[in-house]
Amino acid sequence: MPDTTSQSNPTLASSMDKIKAFAKKCLSKARGSHGWEHTERVHRLCTQIGQVEKADLEVLAVAAYLHDVGRFYQDKTKGRVCHGEKGAEMAAAFLEPYNLPEEKKANIIHCIRSHRFRGNHEPQTLEAKILFDADKLDAIGAIGVARTFLFAGEVGAKLHNPNIDLADTAPYTEEDTGYREYMLKLSKIKDRMLTQEGRRMAEARHAFMARFFDRFLDEYEGKK
Repeated sequence: MPDTTSQSNPTLASSMDKIKAFAKKCLSKARGSHGWEHTERVHRLCTQIGQVEKADLEVLAVAAYLHDVGRFYQDKTKGRVCHGEKGAEMAAAFLEPYNLPEEKKANIIHCIRSHRFRGNHEPQTLEAKILFDADKLDAIGAIGVARTFLFAGEVGAKLHNPNIDLADTAPYTEEDTGYREYMLKLSKIKDRMLTQEGRRMAEARHAFMARFFDRFLDEYEGKK
């Protein structure tokens, strides 16, 4: 919870440093692939897309900084806890003392709850759609490739296993390879984008990623 001893009803604008500090603390136990650097990149993408789409940048900033605060619990339970759901609960409790309109607070919580690719909640507001897109953009392209292999290393996955049916593999296992993540999730992201600017940015990132994995397979098989 934020320290409100000197300000009983803090506003978001005046307390952004405290919001960031809370998020950093929550992410201190998260794996590097979903750590604070990811959050910072998502915040920058939210700002860029939000300016183009004319969104509420204050709501976006807070939602971006808090969107992964529940990530540790998902990693700890190997996916049994949804970090979007858990993060929304944590953010709601954290934001309770803040002096902001209820619709803004509700929007922030909705953004966090609905930002997951595999989540059960569809983004409904413009800001939620932008956070969804920003989070997904950081999962594709050059950064996405790097994060995919970083995550595979974090869960002890192999570099690649061509002798398995990807449909029979499970996340958080040695078969949760970078290529598995690309085929089952990352290759589909560009078609799931929700904003015009997000779709534009996703095209180039997707093209790079597709070329990388084509080359990856060729090199793995000794063709090049």
